[in-house]
Amino acid sequence: MLHRAKRILVALTVVSLMVGAGGCSMFTPWSAAPPATPSSQPASQSEYTDPDWTFPSGNGHSPEPLPDIAGVVKQVMPSVVSVMTEMVAYDVFNQQYTQSAAGSGVIIDSDGYIITNNHVVENAKEVQVELLDGTAFPANMVGSDALTDLAVIKVAEEGLPYATLGDSPHLAVGEWVVAIGNALGEGISASEGIVSRLEVSVSVGGNTLRDLIQTTAAINPGNSGGPLVNMSGEVIGINSVKVADIGVEGMSYAISMNSAEPIVSALIQQGYVTRPWLGVSLYTVDRLVALMNDLSVQEGVLVLEVSSNSPAEAAGLRKGDVIIQFDEKKTISTDDLLQAILASEVGQTVEITFVRGDKTSKTSAQLQESPPPWD
Repeated sequence: MLHRAKRILVALTVVSLMVGAGGCSMFTPWSAAPPATPSSQPASQSEYTDPDWTFPSGNGHSPEPLPDIAGVVKQVMPSVVSVMTEMVAYDVFNQQYTQSAAGSGVIIDSDGYIITNNHVVENAKEVQVELLDGTAFPANMVGSDALTDLAVIKVAEEGLPYATLGDSPHLAVGEWVVAIGNALGEGISASEGIVSRLEVSVSVGGNTLRDLIQTTAAINPGNSGGPLVNMSGEVIGINSVKVADIGVEGMSYAISMNSAEPIVSALIQQGYVTRPWLGVSLYTVDRLVALMNDLSVQEGVLVLEVSSNSPAEAAGLRKGDVIIQFDEKKTISTDDLLQAILASEVGQTVEITFVRGDKTSKTSAQLQESPPPWD
């Protein structure tokens, strides 16, 4: 009896707990007030309501057709070439072997001048180009410019199909473009995208490329040196580099034609690009560089080498000096100094502040015209 009484007491307790919790439990809806239904009307009618509103019917004009990408590709593709190179390389045992590589180029006149990237043909002992139809020709180096990553090669053929150059300053963000080239070395192909940004600067291998066009058009290995074209079939850029990283997509870059044209003209006309010249090899100083070279400063530009008969030699600069200012412009990196030199004029006298040991000094240098690379 006592045992049964205990079981009854426990059961009553459980029931009591369930009823007590009924105010906030979904198990006893009868014990709670019905939930309030939110009102679908504001407390007072807005003055901005319009009972006669309907969706707009359009502007009465027919929609513009989408860009004819197929037509653009058909027009430009015959002027795009695959660029195959062979260069001497060395293995871990310092044994020499021949290394092959592939890139792209675009023919810019009927005499066989072809624009490509400097990094495509740099140090190549042999260069060959292949047309869309598979016809191959040996190509000769005309000139190259590492600073802008541009080069010009030439084939001894006439009457070749060539591309029309466009005006990159008229580009707009969101405009359709097509990248054409020898992607992955598998032959000429095309990829479409839009212009994402303009006048972009990207650091590549210690050098900064400027006035680049960022695009979502895929630029893969082998595309380098090929054209980026607009919907008029005009070359508005030379494909150069892409950002390849985990989680990064659609960040490819082309050298704008507006920047490339004077470089290409100089390479064809004289084989190199003339610029103001100081005559030094440089390296950016940071804490590690300062520690390894026992420098007294932790930022600036370290002089690695001074060319003979150069403005730097005449100014008394030496290997191991750290340039910290160029004509009132602070120089923290090699790019800072390079841009300061390029912004100057041939024949201009500039003031240079440098650190030698623990002493800070100033000197003047008269910039000269850069000598040919073969001198």
